[in-house]
Amino acid sequence: MSKFEFKLPDIGEGVTEGEIVSWLVAVGDQVTEDQEMVEVMTDKATVTIGAPKSGTITELRGAVGDVIPVGDTLVVFDVGGGGDAATQGEKKDVAASAVGDIKEDLPGTSEAQQKPAAKPAAAPAAAVAPAPAAAAPVNEQPLAAPATRKLARELGVDLREVPGSGSAGRITREDVEGHAGGQKSAASAAKPAGAPAPQPLPVSAPPRAAQDTRTPIRGLRKRIYENMARSKRTAAHFTYADEVECTKLVELRSRTKGYGDEAGVKLTFLPFIVKAVVSALRKNPALNTWVDDTTMEIVQKGTIDIGIATATDAGLMVPVVRNADRLSIIETAREIDRLAIDARNGKTRPEDVGGSTFTITSLGKLGGLFATPVVNYPEVAILGVHEMKKKPIVVGDEIKIGHVMVLSLSFDHRIIDGHIGAAFAQDVIRLLHEPDRLLVDMA
Repeated sequence: MSKFEFKLPDIGEGVTEGEIVSWLVAVGDQVTEDQEMVEVMTDKATVTIGAPKSGTITELRGAVGDVIPVGDTLVVFDVGGGGDAATQGEKKDVAASAVGDIKEDLPGTSEAQQKPAAKPAAAPAAAVAPAPAAAAPVNEQPLAAPATRKLARELGVDLREVPGSGSAGRITREDVEGHAGGQKSAASAAKPAGAPAPQPLPVSAPPRAAQDTRTPIRGLRKRIYENMARSKRTAAHFTYADEVECTKLVELRSRTKGYGDEAGVKLTFLPFIVKAVVSALRKNPALNTWVDDTTMEIVQKGTIDIGIATATDAGLMVPVVRNADRLSIIETAREIDRLAIDARNGKTRPEDVGGSTFTITSLGKLGGLFATPVVNYPEVAILGVHEMKKKPIVVGDEIKIGHVMVLSLSFDHRIIDGHIGAAFAQDVIRLLHEPDRLLVDMA
């Protein structure tokens, strides 16, 4: 028997683990190359993984609901023949192709940074006396998952000083905890006798009750849980809200709705809002940036990729309209519709999530008065769109009934000054108030 171990591959930028949703094969099944084997939900999308080659399933590593780290064995095959040497070669090839574990979802991680460090040369066989301990080497580009970086911040550990024991030198949770323990030991040794040790604040768990139901935080919800906490903890939020009188936008949409029908696309207000944001981003490029906290750099993005927050049964997803500045209003509407349908059906493709440069979230008829949307880190701004309502408006010296909508924008105040955020908001408002300007500004 020639055993072949198939490891969970990297199925999306920044993905470090996947939750098994359903097995489509069982032990003993004969499978052919590319035959669907398992559905895996990552923190970005649900994907179906096919067999890498033909063979017999001898082992399934994990049950439905289990979370498997990228790079861990998922399925074991009997591929027949080949001998042990061939098997080892296949294992090496698959392990090399499974990049997960070593990608970080912050900008600035290059391919060169993901390569394992060269092994140090062996020490001489004989030594007259032990050399004094050298200072720990510093790795300026440490590899670590977001959860590991969070733990390091909480423990006050500099990841650059932590040797990684994971694949390709990746720093694991255990590495951070071990390093933190060593720091505490050294600090204790240097502390004067009798000095009281600082005590961490107690964390009280919610009381348990027999009638409660507890659900593990996994998959997409886990990603939301981590990203929202990271954004609020890291970005210095400030929110700007204002009304936009958009009666002319309502009229424009009514006049052009038939063109959407001819193209087989439902033309809502959202494509117009996207194009207004695109035009304002061109005028205010500081808003189309990422912040890289690991290198203390502002990353000016070369493309305009608009994330559209979409409610699904699993939680809020942010599929991305790529190169939104190159699309017409009809093309934008078609792309938004496709992304929304895929997201709600749990069929979002990995290439349709992640990497947005600015996000729009719309509460529609549930819009309320206004809200304080959370910046989609590492972006620096987000636009919240609220319900459009009929209200009295002043036109000249007369009061008429018009259509009014509230926009709420949040900014990372570390990067975006108040007057810059306000100027961007007013540019968007002006374009939605006078939508004919979109035709003039459109590239």
